[in-house]
Amino acid sequence: MQPKRFTSNGVRLFYLFSTLVAGPLVIQTLSSPAGWAGEMTMDEFQALHRQLQVAPDKPWRTIPWKTALLDAQETAARETKPIFIWAMDGHPLGCT
Repeated sequence: MQPKRFTSNGVRLFYLFSTLVAGPLVIQTLSSPAGWAGEMTMDEFQALHRQLQVAPDKPWRTIPWKTALLDAQETAARETKPIFIWAMDGHPLGCT
């Protein structure tokens, strides 16, 4: 016996809603004359990109951050330092 797909009316309604509402919005956005980049020229983009770069001498940039817990644990044990763990669920700015 094969499993039934979309057995719940809520699931059917969700897919219908997403197709009827989100689909045209995506098509409208992609087909707009400005596209995703707006009216920004390449020179404006490069100037903005330079302004948004963080200086390499900022204190948090000098910390040798680890992204793997086991690597951090090994380094902390070797240097007898604590581990700072940032663990969260969601957007870092709280925009969830």
